[in-house]
Amino acid sequence: MEYKTIRVNWVRKICYIQLYRPEDNNTISSEMIEEILQVLQQCEKEANIIVIEGTPEIFCFGADFKEVLSGERDDKCAEKLYMLWKKIAAGPYISIAHVKGKVNAGGIGFVAACDIAIADHTATFSLSELLFGLYPACVLPFLIRRIGYQKAHYFTIMTQPVDVKKAYEWGIVDAYDERDDDLLRRHLLRLERLPKSGICDYKTYICQVNNNFIEAEENATKANQAMFTKQQNIQWIKQFVELGKFPWQ
Repeated sequence: MEYKTIRVNWVRKICYIQLYRPEDNNTISSEMIEEILQVLQQCEKEANIIVIEGTPEIFCFGADFKEVLSGERDDKCAEKLYMLWKKIAAGPYISIAHVKGKVNAGGIGFVAACDIAIADHTATFSLSELLFGLYPACVLPFLIRRIGYQKAHYFTIMTQPVDVKKAYEWGIVDAYDERDDDLLRRHLLRLERLPKSGICDYKTYICQVNNNFIEAEENATKANQAMFTKQQNIQWIKQFVELGKFPWQ
């Protein structure tokens, strides 16, 4: 099947999903969400492992601000994005984020939702939302699940990028190496031994043990929708998109 915002490749029971909007820093558009949801529906039946990747310099830079300003953003975008991350977190497959380069804002949501996150030595991670009067409402339930409340809170309010070493110390990534492709290969060699039935049973159980991200869904999506309707926030986004200036400049 042809996709406009992603590339999909199957190797045995492994589905590789590459976020591919290089001209827009792999930002998350309504179309990208819909396309990944389509692939995940197939993965529920046919995949034991999914690997989510970006391009060599940028994994994902968050929401597509151009789409926000154009008025073309799906009214249900927040709900669909949360559903997407929930499927990555709770679906009947092992999900792996394979990160190279920059990860920002909603890109962190993909990483935090995955069962395993591995990275190369160039990877950097940031939550920039508060610079624009926004906050990572949909990201935080998954990030808190991964690294804990205070680390996620500090990461959010500081808005500063952290390098891969710090990300590893905090638990944003589980492993990193300059030879990240080999690191991924070693993980896959082990994970391919797991039967689909065992993966399904375990994922169901572990999401019952830690289900805060499921309980937070309604509040998170409502908060996301509300912040993107505030005129001051929209004005700051417009200034950044059109002039490259931050709100304080």
